[in-house]
Amino acid sequence: MVTESPLLLGLDLAGTFAFALNGALTAVKVAKLDVVGVVTLGMVTALGGGIIRDILIDSLPPATFSDWRYLLVAAVGSLVAFAFSRSLSRLNAPILLLDAAGLSLFAVTGASKAMDFGVGAAQAAILGTITAVGGGTLRDMLIARVPVILRSELYAIPALVAATVVVVTEKAGVYGTVAAIAAAGLCFTIRVVGLRYRLNAPRPPGARHD
Repeated sequence: MVTESPLLLGLDLAGTFAFALNGALTAVKVAKLDVVGVVTLGMVTALGGGIIRDILIDSLPPATFSDWRYLLVAAVGSLVAFAFSRSLSRLNAPILLLDAAGLSLFAVTGASKAMDFGVGAAQAAILGTITAVGGGTLRDMLIARVPVILRSELYAIPALVAATVVVVTEKAGVYGTVAAIAAAGLCFTIRVVGLRYRLNAPRPPGARHD
C-alpha cells in the first residue's frame, strides 16, 4: 500500500534519503566496503524498518516494493554518499546527524501509518519505534557491530517519545503537519542532546559506565 497522505509520503521519503546516506557513510567509514556494499548497506538502513513495520501491520506488499520512489530515493542517497565519501568519511558529525534525522522522521511516519491501519495506541507507538530503529539495527548487524539500540545511548527512547506524541495527537484529533514536525523535532533534539552530553539510557545498578 502506498502512503496516501502527502505529508506522510514526504516525511517517509525524507527519512529514507537521510537513512540511506547514513547507512552508506557507515559502510564507507566503518566497514570500508566497495560500491556494492555501500549501496546495499545504505538501502538496508533506509528501507529495513519500514519493511518490518508493513509486514507486522499486514500492509503487503510493503511500500518499498509497491512504490518505486522508495527504492529510487534509497539508491540515490546511497550513491550520493559513495560519490562524496572521500570528504564525508572523515566527518563523524554528519553520520550522527543524518541518523538522528532518519530516526525522527521514521518514528513519526511509522506510528502514523500504524494508526491508519487501526492498531491500538500502544501498538502504534511500538511500531513507530520499530520503524525508526529497524534499519539501523539491520545495518549494524550486517557489519558485525553491536546495534546502537542495544548500547547505552538514547536511541530507542527518543523514537518512542516521538511515536507517542503522534499517537496522543491522533487520538485527540489534532494530528497534522504541525504535530508531525513537532514530534520529529522533539525526537531529533533528544537524540542530539544525548549525543552532545553523552547521556545514556538507565543501566543496572552498579554497572560500569564507559
